Amino acid sequence: MSGPWLDVCAPGDIAREDVMRFDGAGRTFAIYRTKDDRYYATDGNCTHARVHLSGGFVMGNLIECPKHNGRFDFTTGEAKGAPACTNLKTYKVRIEGGRLSIDPSI
Repeated sequence: MSGPWLDVCAPGDIAREDVMRFDGAGRTFAIYRTKDDRYYATDGNCTHARVHLSGGFVMGNLIECPKHNGRFDFTTGEAKGAPACTNLKTYKVRIEGGRLSIDPSI
């Protein structure tokens, strides 16, 4: 069951192969844009050290945490590199009316 969608930004507000921070519904998210203009959303903090992933480095479908270089596949949330070993939660993304929104339902 879906809850209310959260308006995040215009799709062009996120550079290709980049990540941005979004705070909403009492939580922090990371919103990603791939090289081929696909958008994804995950929890905003690394599951290892609770550092925000928006300061990290995007490489293909991976986000590298800026603190200890743990890596996650942001398309699935899967932890891909130590010291990160707990997966991120992912969220549905949609683009409607020129706006990018996420469904914060878990």
